[in-house]
Amino acid sequence: MSWLPREMVVVPIDFSEDSLAAVPIARELVAGGSHLCLIHVLQDGRPFEDALVWETFNDGERIDRVEQELRLRFAGERYEGLHTLAVLGDPGKKIPEVAEKLGADLIVIPSHGRTGLQRILLGSVSEQVIRNARCPVLVLRSSPQAPK
Repeated sequence: MSWLPREMVVVPIDFSEDSLAAVPIARELVAGGSHLCLIHVLQDGRPFEDALVWETFNDGERIDRVEQELRLRFAGERYEGLHTLAVLGDPGKKIPEVAEKLGADLIVIPSHGRTGLQRILLGSVSEQVIRNARCPVLVLRSSPQAPK
């Protein structure tokens, strides 16, 4: 199996530093931006989003705004032709589902490195993606934080 170039690579984006840093890594695995799809999953009930900001928007408007933000953050020649997609649902299920529909041959996802109670309460999206994906998943570990 060859690592380069991939036909379609999916990168889940939650707008964290780790997820944004995954995009240039994924870009190295494809021939051009048109082989790269950034996906953001808007969760039902919005537990991790700023409810005050989003409460005045319907689901279609939320999706449009997220896709617009993704295009703005990754504008430029290097990412020309890049696909962006925002969907509603459970990230651990929706990411593999969308990847399959797109015919992705790789998902590149960061691991936030949560442990203990945080992991139990929040779950691990990367673990769910690995379990549910029908294509290979490259999990990028975040670099350890220096002690303060």
